[in-house]
Amino acid sequence: MRARIATTLIAFGLTTAPALAETIEVRMLNRGENGSMVFEPDYVELKPGDSVKFRVGHKSHNAASIDGMVPEDYAGFKGQINEIEVTFDMPGFYGIKCSPHFAMGMVMLIKVGEADLTEAFRKAEVPGRARGRFDAIFARMDQAKAAQ
Repeated sequence: MRARIATTLIAFGLTTAPALAETIEVRMLNRGENGSMVFEPDYVELKPGDSVKFRVGHKSHNAASIDGMVPEDYAGFKGQINEIEVTFDMPGFYGIKCSPHFAMGMVMLIKVGEADLTEAFRKAEVPGRARGRFDAIFARMDQAKAAQ
């Protein structure tokens, strides 16, 4: 009888336990591996429900979604100049910027779940240095996909 109760409790616990979401840390730096004013890493893949914790290396950075570079119906976000954590529930691609340093190319890309990168997303209007950084991220993604 005890074994049956224990088995029932274990089975109940396994079926009702919430999926464990991950939190990925992204640093916002004045200088990093890819130059000045960067997010490291500049590309992450998440499962729906995962979070990104943006950590400041210097208190002049923030993280915000880029208009036109988020899934349809996503309201967007804009963090304060400080540490911020954002949970991404909606599958798709998210272009992220540091608002004060957007023109200096401080951007990153987040992929959530299964999503296709559209040509419109790739061609979204961003400042010149940001375009160069996004194009480099897209090229790495294309190389990785071709290698599969």
